[in-house]
Amino acid sequence: MTLNPPPLHQTPHSPRRISNRRVLIVGNYCHDVLIQNGSIVAETLGGAASFISNVLDSSSVSCELVSKVGHDFKYEVAHSPIVVPEKETTVFEAYFDLRIDGIGHADRVLKRVSACDPILPSDIPNSRFDFGMAVGVGGEILPETLEKMVEICDVVAVDIQALIRVFDAVDGAVKLVNLKESGFFHILSRIGFLKASSDEALFMDVEVMKELCCVVVTNGEKGCRIYHKDDETTIPPFLAKQVDPTGAGDSFLGGLVVGLVEGLTVPDAALLGNFFGSITVEHIGQPKFDLMMLQRVKDEVQRRKKQCSLSSSDNNDHDEFHASLSPARFSSTDSPLKPKLLVNGRSCDR
Repeated sequence: MTLNPPPLHQTPHSPRRISNRRVLIVGNYCHDVLIQNGSIVAETLGGAASFISNVLDSSSVSCELVSKVGHDFKYEVAHSPIVVPEKETTVFEAYFDLRIDGIGHADRVLKRVSACDPILPSDIPNSRFDFGMAVGVGGEILPETLEKMVEICDVVAVDIQALIRVFDAVDGAVKLVNLKESGFFHILSRIGFLKASSDEALFMDVEVMKELCCVVVTNGEKGCRIYHKDDETTIPPFLAKQVDPTGAGDSFLGGLVVGLVEGLTVPDAALLGNFFGSITVEHIGQPKFDLMMLQRVKDEVQRRKKQCSLSSSDNNDHDEFHASLSPARFSSTDSPLKPKLLVNGRSCDR
């Protein structure tokens, strides 16, 4: 399958196309607290928007981020959020069995402790974007907000967690509802991509959704699958030793959009997503991408584009692209596969 992104629809108000396409990211920053055996292991910057913007910024993809935080927000970020003085920043607590050796992990229990304000359509800039990304984590994306995004963005990618998460009224535990009951279903025929984890995919009908948009289902160490119309493609994973799965799916989605912005086919872009996701699982918090690695990735992306453009037949074999990216995966002198704990991209003693 050589599925290409949905076409970028020109309108009379669309800007002149430039090589570095603009991306709009919508989702709140969070404070993440990781807890193991009753003790706090780490406190980090969280929120899908933070992981995604980290990937896009590191890949030199121009993006604008709309995010809301409270008066207590405590991190320096490249994209300034909207501060709501009377509110606190969204906080998530993640309870799980953290294992440095990467040999399995217990299911994570996630609770929303506090929530900042939702993002309103009026918070979205009145300009056009080539790609939009609806990536809320704490219920901050409203149906009318997504409506605004599909109006001003040529292609919109949505993380299903922004649509189907609900929160227990007593302890804030994260629960999921069926996509058809989420209040967003009527908009989904207008989006380009819907990303879900294998667990989240149980809350939608993939056969129905793949007729409406391109569906990408991630499955951790097994890679991901792409569904669109009658096509189905498996995208291979990259070797990784898991420390914390938080943000891996977000980094995957960031890598996918980087690939689409660079002109890759959807399967190749998804492979790039797997690449960035595999790095993220080896960190607690934001991964700090090695500059040498990033340059090698950019070089391989350009080679892949040239190879596909010169090929007269459909190129469905990802083995060569996977093989070319794998050495870049471990080009960093501070390889995450070494037995050390990395918090926000920095070494941390346990």
